[in-house]
Amino acid sequence: MIVQVFIVGFVFSFLGSIPPGTLNLMVLQMGLEHRIKAALRFALAVAIVEYPYAWIAVEFEQLITSSPVVMQNLQLWGAIIMTVIGIVSLWTVRKPSAISVKLQESGFRRGIILSILNPQAIPFWIALTAYLKYQGWIDISTGWRLHSYVLGTSVGAFMLLSLLIFLAHRVASSFRDNRLIRMIPGLVLLCLGIIGFVRYFFFS
Repeated sequence: MIVQVFIVGFVFSFLGSIPPGTLNLMVLQMGLEHRIKAALRFALAVAIVEYPYAWIAVEFEQLITSSPVVMQNLQLWGAIIMTVIGIVSLWTVRKPSAISVKLQESGFRRGIILSILNPQAIPFWIALTAYLKYQGWIDISTGWRLHSYVLGTSVGAFMLLSLLIFLAHRVASSFRDNRLIRMIPGLVLLCLGIIGFVRYFFFS
């Protein structure tokens, strides 16, 4: 059962990390820029933060879902973060500052900061865990099973981000020194942030 919940956590974390988001677009950008070591450190930092976020989601599932205010604010917070990071990403492509260059070179610190500021994993794991438990696919009633499941989510996120890094690295030679290509992650993040604001203010 411990192995089963690990595999379930791994698979759904891997698949759940595929849609465009703040973190996978950042590693995609670093892969396109041939900064493989920094990108892998970034992915490791994301996986480390994924662990406590997934644990919070599982452990406090009922408390969090019973408060609509908390859920709505998480959506708004995600929209703000994606918009700000999108703007900063576009700005640094056009006019890189000494601080932004230092932060980008240190993939681990950058990954920790952006992961902590990006709590979107919490509502995702709340909804998914509730569904998996209802379907009877996981039993996380013991500490070992719970942490095996959460560890699977971290490893799954790391493997998906690593795959994105190496795929981006392989095609990067076709886009070398192309500023427009380097701006794509920032533009996508900006669009996702705007969509988040629209959903929050008009559909919530």
